[in-house]
Amino acid sequence: SMPSEMLLKIFSCLDAVSLLAVGCVNKRFHELANDNGIWLKLYSSSLHPKWTIWKMKSKPTEAVSLGCAALQDKEPGYWKKEYIFKQTSAFKTRVMRLVKFLDPYTGLPCKNKEAMKVSGLSWIIVLKDKNGKEHVVEKPNLSFKDTSVTVLWHGTDWPCLDILSTLKLFGVTPLLPDQSIPPNKNGPRRFSLIAEYHLANLTENSVVVGADELVQLFSLSPGLLVGIWKGKNEIAFVMANLHYNQLLERSILGSATVQYSPPPNKPLLDDIDSEYGLHDYSLHLDLHGRNCMYLCGSFKCLFCRKRDIENGYLRLIVVNLKDNRKHLPIIGTLGICWETDVFKGNVKDCFVMDLTLLDETGKPFWCFSAPVHMELSTKSSGLYDYMGHIYTADYADSEGKVCVEFVWLEETKEYIIISLVLYVSTKKVNSWYGTNY
Repeated sequence: SMPSEMLLKIFSCLDAVSLLAVGCVNKRFHELANDNGIWLKLYSSSLHPKWTIWKMKSKPTEAVSLGCAALQDKEPGYWKKEYIFKQTSAFKTRVMRLVKFLDPYTGLPCKNKEAMKVSGLSWIIVLKDKNGKEHVVEKPNLSFKDTSVTVLWHGTDWPCLDILSTLKLFGVTPLLPDQSIPPNKNGPRRFSLIAEYHLANLTENSVVVGADELVQLFSLSPGLLVGIWKGKNEIAFVMANLHYNQLLERSILGSATVQYSPPPNKPLLDDIDSEYGLHDYSLHLDLHGRNCMYLCGSFKCLFCRKRDIENGYLRLIVVNLKDNRKHLPIIGTLGICWETDVFKGNVKDCFVMDLTLLDETGKPFWCFSAPVHMELSTKSSGLYDYMGHIYTADYADSEGKVCVEFVWLEETKEYIIISLVLYVSTKKVNSWYGTNY
């Protein structure tokens, strides 16, 4: 029953976040909260805090005329949209400025944590059942590594797996971030779709990574791990492995329905020649189990000759079976740690692989963070230095394949990497350089 003029006077005292919240109360509040006069005041004060069209004492006539011109012929909500657009553009610029500083070893932004803190970035998953109802899962546990972040969700009220159809992974940021106060999950937020996964027939259509006495792990590309309680068709936890390459862009610059698409690579005009092959590539490789690091290594001067190109792949040999000087010991027992509100566990003989392959200019060429499982090979070690069982761990996606061979040394109770080979898709190389391998 309060007059609209009085409500507008009250609304004019609110900040932008409170004004957006008030607009969600009902239809009348929404219309009043879209008032162009209120939002023009916010817009002008944010751009010119000292000289605004509302505080120009020396030129009152000009201020009134400019205000009228700015308000006339504008649909309701016009200046609200302009204000939000300006604020989000300035926010994205501030965040992207932080990620311009690159780590010389990994070729990735070295201030990812600072950028995430400034942006107020968090991640959520949205489960949709077959009836279209959505279940939002927040409050993740984060684990940061050199080139990736692992995000773990768990709870006691997961929907039954039988009724679920899709899982969507979103990056979430405050619509109007304020560095002076922590982000409020009940305030206006912006969603950026990172990936979408289909959960129908999950246990039949996905890769089994491993199991312990309580859970069984299933891998979904890209980089998602779903833990299912043994003996039940219920989710225990969901773990997402997010590589730093383009992480902020995908988590901020996309929309709620469309994923962010990075711009195409602009190759340098140097000695690119399909007859010569790749040269001077670099690799940074991390193997971890979410909470513990098993291997962290960098490899330089990788190359591929013409004779190493076959079956649609270019081969890059990182660790040679016959060169024991480059064989790498693994620290600790390989496994992926998990936890829920009540239980904790470690699924052995699997790990998370973070791979960052840089081209000759030091630009990230092929990057991923994904769970990988090990398998006992039928062949035994024929090496004089290593007598033990051979294990293999392979990974493949649309851009390439990774093949790793381990030998288990019973005397020292450790794994040794005796072979590591990358197979890069010729389609990936051709699109990157504009050549024809």
